[in-house]
Amino acid sequence: MRRLEQKRTIITGAAHGIGRGLALRFAQEGAAVGVFDISAANCAQVVAEIVALGGQAISLEADLTQPAQVNGAVSRFAEHFGPPNILVNNAGVMANGPVHLTSAETFDRVIGVNLRGAFLASAAVLPYMLEARAGSIVQMASVTGMMGAQGMAAYSTAKGGLLALTRAMAIDYAPYGIRVNSVSPGTIDSPMLQAWVAAQSDPHQTRRAFDAVYPIGRIGTIDEVVSVFVFLASDEASFVTGANYVVDGGLSVKADQPQD
Repeated sequence: MRRLEQKRTIITGAAHGIGRGLALRFAQEGAAVGVFDISAANCAQVVAEIVALGGQAISLEADLTQPAQVNGAVSRFAEHFGPPNILVNNAGVMANGPVHLTSAETFDRVIGVNLRGAFLASAAVLPYMLEARAGSIVQMASVTGMMGAQGMAAYSTAKGGLLALTRAMAIDYAPYGIRVNSVSPGTIDSPMLQAWVAAQSDPHQTRRAFDAVYPIGRIGTIDEVVSVFVFLASDEASFVTGANYVVDGGLSVKADQPQD
């Protein structure tokens, strides 16, 4: 039996990168998937890929920063597949810069998508889970939210807030059978990263430098991150809530060690 058979899942930011990987894998594991993203064309493409694989999916085009659109997308999913019992808060945007070089508009946008968006999506889904007294929410956090990262003030702040939100929600909703966990990846070999590396003056050296940072000797793959999400969303993790699973090839452990 597939691990997510009979599950109904909404995945935000599901139209590209890790989100697309999550949507495809969750469908392969038996879940009906709501592909939630701001781009209608990209949503439709991922839905088509899932259907071609024999899965079930619906496009949920919406702006995650707009409460009415978020609520509308969740309602459309519930009308189509039934009440959602899994939510993956994956959507995120990144911005580089320390505080004094980060505009208020940029800071608000990063917080708005990465943190407030997770709050809005959770708030829209939770009434269904509370009624069923069951559900699983998994948040896409980051090692930058655990230990900070140079020149990533807004992003680190958003992900740190998401970790705190996860813990608070886990305590609030555990009595109702709803589990809330997070996953904190390190650098992942995504299409976005590949494009950035390819644009550098020495792509090969740039990639080698990324890999060298990690004790395991390389950056992670999308599948390696997705597998952890599948576990946390599934009934196999029935006694896991309030946890943050670090998927970073040992980076955060290395950072904790005394430096020569």
